[in-house]
Amino acid sequence: MATCRGPLSLSSTQAHFRLPLQIWRQARPGEGATGGSGCDRDGSREGPRKRDAGLWEPHAGRVEVMIPPQEASARRREIEDKLKQEEETLSFIRDSLEKSDQLTKNMVSILSSFESRLMKLENSIIPVHKQTENLQRLQENVEKTLSCLDHVISYYHVASDTEKIIREGPTGRLEEYLGSMAKIQKAVEYFQDNSPDSPELNKVKLLFERGKESLESEFRSLMTRHSKVVSPVLILDLIGGEDDLELQEEVPLEHLPESVLHDVVRISRWLVEYGRNQDFMNVYYQIRSSQLDRSIKGLKEHFRKSSSSSGVPYSPAIPNKRKDTPTKKPVKRPGHEHDFRVKHLSEALNDKAGPLAGRDDMLDVETDAYIHCVSAFVKLAQSEYQLLTDVIPEHHQKKTFDSLIQDALDGLMLEGENIVVAARKAIIRHDFSAVLTVFPILRHLKQTKPEFDQVLQGTAASTKNKLPSLITSMETVGAKALEDFADNIKNDPDKEYNMPKDGTVHELTSNAILFLQQLLDFQETAGAMLASQETSSSATSYSSEFSKRLLSTYICKVLGNLQLNLLSKSKVYEDPALSAIFLHNNYNYILKALEKSELIQLVAVTQKTAERSYREHIEQQIQTYQRSWLKVTDYIAEKNLPVVQPGVKLRDKERQMIKERFKGFNDGLEELCKIQKAWAIPDTEQRDKIRQAQKSIVKETYGAFLNRYGSVPFTKNPEKYIKYRVEQVGDMIDRLFDTSA
Repeated sequence: MATCRGPLSLSSTQAHFRLPLQIWRQARPGEGATGGSGCDRDGSREGPRKRDAGLWEPHAGRVEVMIPPQEASARRREIEDKLKQEEETLSFIRDSLEKSDQLTKNMVSILSSFESRLMKLENSIIPVHKQTENLQRLQENVEKTLSCLDHVISYYHVASDTEKIIREGPTGRLEEYLGSMAKIQKAVEYFQDNSPDSPELNKVKLLFERGKESLESEFRSLMTRHSKVVSPVLILDLIGGEDDLELQEEVPLEHLPESVLHDVVRISRWLVEYGRNQDFMNVYYQIRSSQLDRSIKGLKEHFRKSSSSSGVPYSPAIPNKRKDTPTKKPVKRPGHEHDFRVKHLSEALNDKAGPLAGRDDMLDVETDAYIHCVSAFVKLAQSEYQLLTDVIPEHHQKKTFDSLIQDALDGLMLEGENIVVAARKAIIRHDFSAVLTVFPILRHLKQTKPEFDQVLQGTAASTKNKLPSLITSMETVGAKALEDFADNIKNDPDKEYNMPKDGTVHELTSNAILFLQQLLDFQETAGAMLASQETSSSATSYSSEFSKRLLSTYICKVLGNLQLNLLSKSKVYEDPALSAIFLHNNYNYILKALEKSELIQLVAVTQKTAERSYREHIEQQIQTYQRSWLKVTDYIAEKNLPVVQPGVKLRDKERQMIKERFKGFNDGLEELCKIQKAWAIPDTEQRDKIRQAQKSIVKETYGAFLNRYGSVPFTKNPEKYIKYRVEQVGDMIDRLFDTSA
């Protein structure tokens, strides 16, 4: 770009103050915005321009501006001041650097001197340190040697130091004794490893064996002296705690005192760890097995003694009461909702009458005792296992427990098998009261089986299978008893003997109903018995509904057999009316018994119309009975009676006919009333119903006959023939079936 030089150019003396400036000028009128100050676009000079008023524009090119002398002087002074300040700063920095260099040199000199001195010190100390270290090592070796010598020498004094303690035994100072045994054990190990031929080894070995024998003897002594039979009172409270709302906590069982248990556990652990002897486990299970067996037998004996004195065993273990003072609360049979009373079935379930009450009381006691003994075994076995886990090592616990419970378990199973054998013999004798003892026992065994299985978990398979085998035997004999009872009802031969002369309920009927009512308390048990004998595949996993249907079918079978037998027995009576009364009484008794119990609902499972069928049978027998009065009412029935005209004299034939009708009615009424008065209808409602119906028929017929011929002069002695008024006839019928009248 061309430079325009003119009046604005600086002088040579001022050339170093030239500054590139952007010159603004005022635009003249008519000039473009790009116009310069004195120069054309092509650079030609235009001449000086006046700086008059107008717009100023920046000059497009670079110019040198002449600064006035005053401004240049001020600017120069300013620059000189700044330069002086910078020179002072630079001088300060130079001084600082020089001082820093001097300090560095001094520090390097000091460090060099320190390094030299340190090397001299190190060269002097290292030999001393090595010598000291060697001395310390020598000292440690000497101390270790002395310690080892003391340790070895101590083994030679173990026998003499511990012989007195071992000789006196562990009684009363077990921890001290075990400490001495530990010393002897270590001495034996030392001599075996280091001096196997030394006489000291034999000495400590003999001492160790003697000490081990003393510990085994102490173990046996502690177990024998402190293992006590659990009292029947405590057992009854233990097994009755679940049913007793007053007892909120379980009755604790302390087989061994706490201090004794601690000693027993310490001895057993030592014998396992150091004694290498398992004989103490045999001692343990033999002693505890005996106590368990004796506890259960003691409970059984308690039942026998209690039944002989009061008839009911009580649990006297109540706080703040003497142990020999029984409470007034009878022990509940564990797991039972209803008490099964065998004695009430003694006369009802036997074919032959006899004084069996004493025997059945004993059956009831034996049943209760066995059920309680089963529950006691479970509780005591659980407690024994808890005790055993503290004393016996874990890998020997199951085997030892299996041996421990064998005697008590075998005793229970043997007694259960004896019950099964007795039931089989009773079935042969048709003595079903004895068989019924199986039902509550079987039900309790099934209810207790989950606890049994839990207690016997881990024992041998032969031990686990004992209870299922007994349950199977009882189910089999129970099912056999049910079937034989049904057959006995059907084939009861007693037709001429033992038949009630008054036509009341037969003993067979009451026996059968009582038997079925007792089965209500054992519906699931009886149903399971029947289901266990089913050969179908569905019976292998029978449900409660399946068992219920089987039991319903069985009950219907018994009732059907009973009905057939009653029909057969009714033919023994020569009088059809008495036969009808007999069947009526028995059918009505059966129906009422079904309705008063749950039997009707159970029967309805397979026979929906059973109730209606019995009502029809009852009504049919009533109608049969009423036909017996036809021979009385036929005499006075309207048919074949002479027609009497008022005011017309009767003929002899007509008078004779009327006399015969009155006489026949009177004789028949008296005969029937005399005979039927000795008959019985125990049901008051049915008795009144039959009397009322018969009275209505006879009174109506006799009243019509009397109105028709009562005023007819058929005889000179009317009181001889007209013996009864209508009301008297009704009174006579009201006295039927009433032996006390």
